Order: sequence, then structure tokens, then C-alpha cells
Amino acid sequence: MSAWLEASHLRVDVGGAPAIDGLSLAAGGDHVLVLGAARALFGAAAGLRRVTRGDLLVDGRPAAQAVRAGAAACAPLDPPLPPSWSVLEYATWSARVAGQPRRAARALAGEALARMRLTAAAATRLSAAPPVVRRALGVAAALATGARVLLVEDPVGGLPDEAAHLLARTIARAVEDLRTAVFAGRVALESPLALAADEAVVIDGSHVVAQGAPGEIAAGERTLALRVLGDFEAFARAVDASGGRAQVSSGAPPAAHVRVDLGPLAARDLLRIAASSNAVVVELRPIARSFA
Repeated sequence: MSAWLEASHLRVDVGGAPAIDGLSLAAGGDHVLVLGAARALFGAAAGLRRVTRGDLLVDGRPAAQAVRAGAAACAPLDPPLPPSWSVLEYATWSARVAGQPRRAARALAGEALARMRLTAAAATRLSAAPPVVRRALGVAAALATGARVLLVEDPVGGLPDEAAHLLARTIARAVEDLRTAVFAGRVALESPLALAADEAVVIDGSHVVAQGAPGEIAAGERTLALRVLGDFEAFARAVDASGGRAQVSSGAPPAAHVRVDLGPLAARDLLRIAASSNAVVVELRPIARSFA
């Protein structure tokens, strides 16, 4: 698979401070989950936030350029919606802003609402639309642009379980023929979004700690993401010598990002190994919990 979502030494600032600094990744699946990522990464990929340093490419071009050219469209989490507009008006407006002629925009909006099972709600005023309709409309508005790449921010986060599952299933079916990246902190493995994904990228801070099929990552219950202070290199060597396997991300200090496959070790053994290696484990997280 050729990568269509790529970052190289990426830095994105929020409020003058780096929210992401030094992130590199390449994803080429048709339906990608980007998990654990800061909102800043979605914002930059969607062209909503400036890239401070490095490169971020979507569909082979700088992210903001891909959105301006209509190659990609985004569905941010809970954007402000004009309360007096109808569901159909908002979807049509999205198509028009993307450069679609009036007649084509209305047709695209109607098709997008049908994909997202919102046809019956087309005349509903946004002030009266329930949360699940508003979430679905965000994706429909992106579909209405006619873009072939969709970037979606945590579409089911915070919704009740049943509503979240139904919306996830609707989204998964609606985007079957498109390239998509769903950005979220976590996604349930049984969610239709995870079941439809052919690639997942798990990010811890500014480092990729796991990448592959969602089921394979979720099955790795004995793979941990650590942040380690002190002599992290001695810590990694000691883990390897004890039967585990430690991988230190580049650009590590002051807190090294270390991925550990436990092997015969227990998680508590890592604290003992750190103490004997002049290192301190300041964070420990099972990577599989990205699918909790």
C-alpha cells in the first residue's frame, strides 16, 4: 500500500507551545484509525491548524492544500452549527463552499444525507436536532463536498453505547468507497469503525507506538508503551537481557518513549529493572487499551 497520510518530523503548536513535536508516520490503508492522537493532529491534517515545522501530507499534497483543492474533506467533532438552518441546508452549504455548482451541491447533499440515513431529518432545524443527528450531519457535510478522502474526528465519542454503535455502523457503510482516517483517543474493538478499518496507528505523544491491523494490536495485551527518565538505554538493554524486548523511539530525551514486549516478564518487573538501571518509569500504558 502506498501511504496517503504521511507526517515527517511534524510539529504543531497550540497556544504557542508544541502539542506535537517530531511525529513521523505513514499510513496507506483505505480505512485508517489514528488512535491516542492529540486533537492538534486532526486539526493539522484537516487544514484547520497550521503546521509549525515538518511535513504533513494528505493524498500526496500538503494537508491544507488537499482540503482547499477538494481532494479531502473533514468532519470536526461538534463544530458550531447555525441553529436556524435545516439539516439539508447545512449539507448543501458544505458542498457549495467546496466549490460545487448550486444544482450539483443540492444533489450531493441529498446523496450524503441518504448515505448517513438522514433523509427523514432533512427539514429538521439544527436547533432541534439531537446530538446523534448533529454528529451524523458532520460526516454528511464532508461527504457532500465530493472529496474522495475523509478525515473524521471522534464521531461517536461521548454518545450512549447504542447510539454510538448505530452511528459507527452507518459511517462505516457510508464511506466504504472512500479513503478515511478516523482520529480518536480510543475506539472499541467491536465498533463497526474498528471492524471496517484495515490499519490502525497508535500514537503516544509524538511517537507511533503501534501500527497494523486493529485486531493484531488489540491482541497484544503484553505490549506496553512506557515513558522513561534517566538512563533509558541501560533500561532497554536490561529488559532485553531479562527476556523481554524493548524498542526506544528516536529523539527520546528528556522522557524516552519505550515500547516493551514483556515476554516472560510481568509489568512490575519493569519497575525493578528501571530501579537497577538508574531509570524511572513515569508512565506505563498497555497499547491494547487503545481498543478498550
